[in-house]
Amino acid sequence: MSQRRALHRFYFFGLIGLVHAYVGLRLAPDLAAVPGLGFALAAFLVLSAILIPTSMLARRRSAGSGLLAAIWAGLLCMGLFSSLFVLTLLRDVLLAGASALALVLDGWRPDALAGPSALFVVAASLFISAAGFAGARRIARVTRVDIPLAGLPAELEGFAIAQISDIHVGPTIRAPYVRRIVEAVNGLGADMVAITGDLVDGSVEDLQAHVRPLAGLASRHGTFFVTGNHEYYSGAHAWVEALREMGMRVLLNEHAVLDHAGRKLVVAGITDFSAHQFDPDHRSDPQRAMAGAPADAAARLVLAHQPRSAPQAAAAGFDLQLSGHTHGGQFLPWNFFVPLQQPFVAGLHRQQGMWVYINRGTGYWGPPMRFGVPSEITLLRLVRAAEPPGA
Repeated sequence: MSQRRALHRFYFFGLIGLVHAYVGLRLAPDLAAVPGLGFALAAFLVLSAILIPTSMLARRRSAGSGLLAAIWAGLLCMGLFSSLFVLTLLRDVLLAGASALALVLDGWRPDALAGPSALFVVAASLFISAAGFAGARRIARVTRVDIPLAGLPAELEGFAIAQISDIHVGPTIRAPYVRRIVEAVNGLGADMVAITGDLVDGSVEDLQAHVRPLAGLASRHGTFFVTGNHEYYSGAHAWVEALREMGMRVLLNEHAVLDHAGRKLVVAGITDFSAHQFDPDHRSDPQRAMAGAPADAAARLVLAHQPRSAPQAAAAGFDLQLSGHTHGGQFLPWNFFVPLQQPFVAGLHRQQGMWVYINRGTGYWGPPMRFGVPSEITLLRLVRAAEPPGA
């Protein structure tokens, strides 16, 4: 290991240790009302400070059953600690406000809040983690959305697209989980399936068997895939070949033309917004993806992993963009931070005359936790937009 890498790991472990120490010092002394709770919290924080960075580093390696168990433990700790950390910060803001009130209100005792608020932080964090785990591990429910397009011909009325996104097959999402997704999608009877990136978190060698159930996806026009940023972390070129071998149509700044009941539908796909940072030849290019598309196409759809591709996709002339990437924030309060990077977080939006739909993710990333932000399989139907009065 190089000296620079060792130094980076030292800083990484040190930062993790500092934030864990902050939570312990702020909560443990105020948990005396419940015997042993302060000690239990301190023991958890020590274990968590070791397991979280260890599991994150271990995710880069081929994992046997023992290492997978350690990764699971670290990711569960990450989910619980995330809630503890955020709620401890909010508690400190509350206590600071209470102390300020004590300066102007006679008889006000802000210290009376210390014990109950510390208990609340621990209890709420445990509840959020348990509920979030249940939400993450269940198979995504189907969200049905109609996309109104002006001038849509009758032959394409009701054209159905099943969208899945951000499954993140990896240490905690394996073949049985993927098979249940396939069963749910196949039950929808869609005309096509769109996978909008971040399918994997690991190499083809480690995960191909766990992704292979997706070869069983069934629809009239087949399955279309575009790369997300995590494909580039995991070896995008190898994954592109593996997914093509499984029967998927991988679209790299290109399009396909579907003939549906005698009408043409353009389905394009662009590489991830950040792909050029890994391979200059994969720079995301909606104009290139549209090039050569038939002028008489009744509708033009583009698959783009990140919502922030929308301005360029709209300028290229697409009618609808399907995206993922955001996970809808995955669990509170992180959904409030997504808008700092992306123009849209979840659901249906409008961008310069083009519809944009953002799937909240069919799986999850990192801690097996979804709280307040359910996963989804989306069934989108193209429908004719209502004509304005007098048209």
